[in-house]
Formats: sequence, structure tokens, C-alpha cells
Amino acid sequence: MRNFPHPLILASSSPHRKELLIEAGYQFDVLPPLDSTECGICTRETPPEMVARLAFQKAHDVAQRVENGIVVGCDTVAECCGRILGKPRHREDAREMLRLLQRHHHHVYSGLCVWKRPRDNKLVRVAKSRLRMDPVTDTVLEDYLDSNAWQGKAGAFGLQDRESWIHMVEGSESNVIGLPLELLETMLRQIQQI
Repeated sequence: MRNFPHPLILASSSPHRKELLIEAGYQFDVLPPLDSTECGICTRETPPEMVARLAFQKAHDVAQRVENGIVVGCDTVAECCGRILGKPRHREDAREMLRLLQRHHHHVYSGLCVWKRPRDNKLVRVAKSRLRMDPVTDTVLEDYLDSNAWQGKAGAFGLQDRESWIHMVEGSESNVIGLPLELLETMLRQIQQI
């Protein structure tokens, strides 16, 4: 288990982020941010700017409700051809996203904010991964949509689903799942020194 002199608090209700932290050996509590912290896309923001802002907002919201600890806020989106792909709203939205991704390389960005209370020291960074999705038949696509595995996932897919048609090109696999563990470890070391 990874222990810190301050409690670690995950500012997220994501089961994938929780699972990643558990598998990495962290001890932590979960305190989700208010829904209002996820206020939409600003048209002037790049994907990295957007996820950094949302991660900061999530960590800030939770940090105001704890007296002591290191709060971890994270937000993840996929991006393809300049289009930000968040969590699909419904099946047709998921189908459209997956069809777009099949034709192009795409990126997954995760904004990560670690916020140390009570001193209110904070760090914000962004992880980037690049992926490729093979073209798939309509039957394969519909089977995936039928599985509902796309629900709650940026870009309508999850690397953790282990579909043979999704390939990492570069970057962190845990970033694609929703929490860049390599970057988190670096940031946790840094925040304890300030």
C-alpha cells in the first residue's frame, strides 16, 4: 500500500478511477464533487485547457469541504479532428463518435489537479495519449453498442474493455481509462515537497 502523511481524497464518482487507484495500491477516500463543477465546454478552450480547468474545479470543490489531505481531481476527454468527445449522451451519439474515431488517429487528454489542504498548494498538469481504432463492421459496432460498455466513457470506448480494434500508439494506458497514474505519482511526490 502507498501511504502518505496526509489522507488522499479522490474527487470523483468514477468507478474506473477508483479501481485504478486500488489496483495501484493507494489508500484513499472518495468525495465526489458537486455536479455543477462539470460545467460544459468553452468554445475557446483546447482539449488540454478544458480538462485542466475541469480537474481544477473538481479538486477546488472538494478541497473546500476537507480540512486536511491531498485532493485529486481529474477530467478526461477524447479528441478527434479538433472535435472534443466527452461521454456520449445516448446510443446514437456513441455510434457517431465510434464511426468518427475509426477513420482517424485520436487523442485522450486527462487534466489532473492535486490540491494539498490546509495549505492550499496545488498543481495542475495534463496527460496525453494517442490511439488508433481499426475499422469495424456494422455488426461488431452494434454488438459493442448493445453491450452498453460505451456508457460513461469519453469517446464512447474504454481501453479497459480490451476490444481488439482499439490500439495504444503512445502515452499512458491508465490515462485512457481515466486517471494517468504515472503523472499522478509524480505530482504526489511534488506536492508533498511544497
